[in-house]
Amino acid sequence: MVDDEPGRPASTPSVSPLSPTTPAADQFTLVATGDVLLHKPLWFQAKRDAKVTGRGRLDFAPMMDEVRTYVEGADVGLCHLETPLAPLGGPYSSYPSFSGPPQIAAGLAATGYDVCSTASNHTFDQGGDGIDRTLARLDAAGLRHTGSARTQKESRRITMLRVNGAKVAFLSYTYGFNGIDYPQGQTWRANLLQESTVLKDATRARKAGADVVVTSLHWGQEYQQTPSADQAYLAPRLARSGQIDLIISHHAHVVEPVQKIGRTWVVYGLGNLLADHDTPGKANAEGLLTRFTFTRSPGARRFTVSKAEYVPLLMTKQIPHRVLDVRQALRTKDYGSTTRPRLLQALRRTTRVVESLGGARDGLTPAAP
Repeated sequence: MVDDEPGRPASTPSVSPLSPTTPAADQFTLVATGDVLLHKPLWFQAKRDAKVTGRGRLDFAPMMDEVRTYVEGADVGLCHLETPLAPLGGPYSSYPSFSGPPQIAAGLAATGYDVCSTASNHTFDQGGDGIDRTLARLDAAGLRHTGSARTQKESRRITMLRVNGAKVAFLSYTYGFNGIDYPQGQTWRANLLQESTVLKDATRARKAGADVVVTSLHWGQEYQQTPSADQAYLAPRLARSGQIDLIISHHAHVVEPVQKIGRTWVVYGLGNLLADHDTPGKANAEGLLTRFTFTRSPGARRFTVSKAEYVPLLMTKQIPHRVLDVRQALRTKDYGSTTRPRLLQALRRTTRVVESLGGARDGLTPAAP
């Protein structure tokens, strides 16, 4: 259960078979998923779904229905909103300069997410106004956020959630902004990925009382399923700093390995949650859901990850666009417009890549349905 910080309305806890009805104060689960990158076919799908559900003009929740059980069942759900949001009614735009339908915020909230990272190479696509609109829509949907800011004061604030009695800090950074300048020279508008900055902020979070620090990094090489040179260099330095408990990564649009470095788990790339790339290559339709159980033993000072799990996902390319739980689709034979060979390909490739750096040896397992 997430308890909002003082001054925020309390959120309503959800209960599912994946979370205990009476969680222990020294344990919580965190689910994280890949990029939310709103290409045009996806908002057309949201329009079709809204005609069925009756929820406004655009409804993104049905596309994410198969991950909702996992996200709602976790004590805290972390998403990555890569693109800025447009005014209600548009105009909307896709690649290369994104401006997505604002109804995605309500869809993410309905799926069970609690907080979104927002620092990405597309953060400045619509300038300062785009950042302001995006964060306002997340606020209206009851979603916390980290990575970009409307004011300099907000940029210095550590996003902290209370989760089953633990204080969890969320940080977010990106490698760059596609060559776009800071809006009006306001360098505080979004967090640039620099080792010294990340460690400084993580230390501030600890001093502010954080029991767990989760860092979201937008980095890596697009469409490459192995860690880039920058990732291979910096991830161990951050992981072994003693200040960060979990590193979650986005940007590559394909699944990358999950590795334990010291006591810290590093997810090098979650692929996509919602996207529909024109770029050839089936791997960019595959994604990953990760679930980490944090436990603090009686008398212990720090939380540690007691269980690390993953779920292979697949974004269908045909109408209706849906995020599939690959193993669940194979079990139920509910493929929709996707074939069994395609699901098996996604399962085998994702499993091979995710476990390629020894994650399974260190305890990483497929999540129970």
